[in-house]
Amino acid sequence: MLEEPWPAFERDPRLRRLETEVLESGAEDGVEWVVLADTVLYPEGGGQPADAGTVGGVAVSDVQKTSGVIRHLLAGAAPSGRVTVELDWHRRFDHMQQHTAQHLVTAVAEDRFGWPTTSFHLGETMSDVELDVANLGPLDLDALEEAVAEEVRRARPVTARRVTREDYGALTVRSRGLPEGHTGSIRLVEIHGVDLNTCGGTHCASTAELEAVKLLGCEPLRGGTRVHFVAGHRLRRLLGAHHRRSAELRALLGASDEELVRGLETRLEQLKDAHRAMRDLQGELASAAAAALAVAPDPILQAHWPDRDLSFLQRVARELDALAPERVVFLTTGEDEEGYFLLSAGPQAHADVPSLGRAVAKRLSGRGGGSGRMFQGRAGGLSQREEALEAVREAISD
Repeated sequence: MLEEPWPAFERDPRLRRLETEVLESGAEDGVEWVVLADTVLYPEGGGQPADAGTVGGVAVSDVQKTSGVIRHLLAGAAPSGRVTVELDWHRRFDHMQQHTAQHLVTAVAEDRFGWPTTSFHLGETMSDVELDVANLGPLDLDALEEAVAEEVRRARPVTARRVTREDYGALTVRSRGLPEGHTGSIRLVEIHGVDLNTCGGTHCASTAELEAVKLLGCEPLRGGTRVHFVAGHRLRRLLGAHHRRSAELRALLGASDEELVRGLETRLEQLKDAHRAMRDLQGELASAAAAALAVAPDPILQAHWPDRDLSFLQRVARELDALAPERVVFLTTGEDEEGYFLLSAGPQAHADVPSLGRAVAKRLSGRGGGSGRMFQGRAGGLSQREEALEAVREAISD
């Protein structure tokens, strides 16, 4: 490695704790930051998120490199003087596994299958690479995954070094090009026997530390194909979550893993049948309720149901349009204070429904809308129902 003062996270990506000095501090948009003499916290860049940790016991919310200076954005007041920097190792090692897996997937995809990588994204739960290939089928993904697994089993060493621009020009390096305006040495990450790549990120010491890499699926994107993957601890965590979920589904459906999908399909069909039967019963109930209301002598046909929905009120109102075309209808549903209301008038009734509806909504501490012969909405004060009904009576009797 060239003799330059590279930060601790680059000199030793496994270093978790460091004593250093605060060189500069400040605040931007209400967030305090510090610049340190050295740091174990990796700043966001190259597709890899920033590390997490603490500086002088204060949580670090972000780490960014701007104009060659690494700023540690803090969740509290900035410390001063000599401080201890602590790394969230679990997060760092996860990033090392996912980033190294990306290098391996990229190298194998291009060298063995002719599918170069155009971009990479390391996400919170899964990562992805975009491959310059129009489409990939299940057999293609299986072949790529098995080829990657071969290299994991071989425990290929992974090392990093810096070289001069002259040395760089003499090497065969996988790169999409150096950043515009780049000067100085160039950092290379090598998976021995597989890949040599320009990269500033943190990586595992061996492909064996990846444990395993799983390709989760792919999708077409911008003329290429995005491949989603997980590696290492993420893969074990994902498998554990799937296993627990399957166990819950097995208990609910009374089926084995192999029968889960068919069992769920059967339950969904039964549920659809039940919904159809419920709709038919709701229709019959609405017709019966309308028929009972239509024979009442009151000029306002009114009723309240504690456990119906707005669609039931609408069905009853439509039935009453034909059964009692000269009447005004006031219907409500709900328990306690909250529910729904509907005000309508038959084609032969004389009532300003929009105006009456707004008055009813106000009395019921609710809101709604409508035009023509129906106004409906949500009620927030059903205890005022009788007062609202009385207001309707007074309005239509004028």
